[in-house]
Amino acid sequence: MSTPSSTATMTGAFLPGDGTVDLRETPRPRAGHGQVVLRTRASGICGSDIHYIYNGHIGEGGARYDDVVAGHEPAGEVVEVGPGCKRLKPSDRVAVYHISGCGQCDECARGYFIGCTSESRAAYGWQRDGGHAPYLLAEENTCVPLPEPLTYVDGAFIACGIGTVYEALSRIALSGADRLLVTGLGPVGAAAAMVARAFGVRTVYGAEVVPERMEWARSLGLFDEVLDSSAEPLDRVLELTGGMGVEAAVDCSGHPAARSLALKALRVRGRLALVGEGGQMNFDVSDDVLHKQVLISGSWVTSVQGMTRLAELLARQELHPERLVSDRFPLTEAQRAYEAAAGRAAGKVCLVFED
Repeated sequence: MSTPSSTATMTGAFLPGDGTVDLRETPRPRAGHGQVVLRTRASGICGSDIHYIYNGHIGEGGARYDDVVAGHEPAGEVVEVGPGCKRLKPSDRVAVYHISGCGQCDECARGYFIGCTSESRAAYGWQRDGGHAPYLLAEENTCVPLPEPLTYVDGAFIACGIGTVYEALSRIALSGADRLLVTGLGPVGAAAAMVARAFGVRTVYGAEVVPERMEWARSLGLFDEVLDSSAEPLDRVLELTGGMGVEAAVDCSGHPAARSLALKALRVRGRLALVGEGGQMNFDVSDDVLHKQVLISGSWVTSVQGMTRLAELLARQELHPERLVSDRFPLTEAQRAYEAAAGRAAGKVCLVFED
């Protein structure tokens, strides 16, 4: 395989912060020590990209955008391996964990690069070039093997989308003995239902207020019933569960009303995982938590090891996150892709790269 010259360039998508996408020529990367270059095959668009970058550069610290190639959900094929790499070789298929940490702190040692507080911490698509370009420079230790039969589009959704709910549901020890309520049925909420099925859960309810997303969620075949959050959904959950409530719930919306529903729908000793970012949550500590002996767990992304286990689980059970992608675009139509993600798209939006 030929090595690119130092003057080779490629087109990458940058986000000026005013609701537009800027396609620019940028240098094609070369692999340094412990690094690989990937031929990007798929790169997802996340809700955080829309909120923090596309609509306006509002983040600070680890959420700031440093005018780099966007996209923190990439998957691709290794085309160049730098010195010091020990696991990967050209032609390997990988998904990429979206944070590169210092590798020395406690959180990095646990594989949770997301929690690294070092100044050297850098997120793909935020502080270092991401996946919205034909080639990506990645640290080898952020690359997770993508087993067959998973596709590159599957891989692009594993770290930030599927991985987030996998971690959350693992923390509340979800199992086949539970019934699960998911509030907020965007891509992450649908991913929660998919992971729950992989865990052996036989009954999954969903609650959503947006009609288009309700219709999309019903079409997936992952939910036993999709409830309209604007029409007394708590009464319906209690009716479906014989007045007891569900054993587990996960909020993927970040909306106070949805969080309240998820909490109040729990039976005694139920468990709640909070995934949706932002907003507040108000509840009666005694009645809603203490007297019901409820467990509430917050979760913020998975680890590299968790992402690896998840990829293996999805492959074994032949579950494809690609099912949750409702809109695909080539890089040349990145503007349309972001408009869809910010507006009409019911499910996941993904950029795909052909040979």
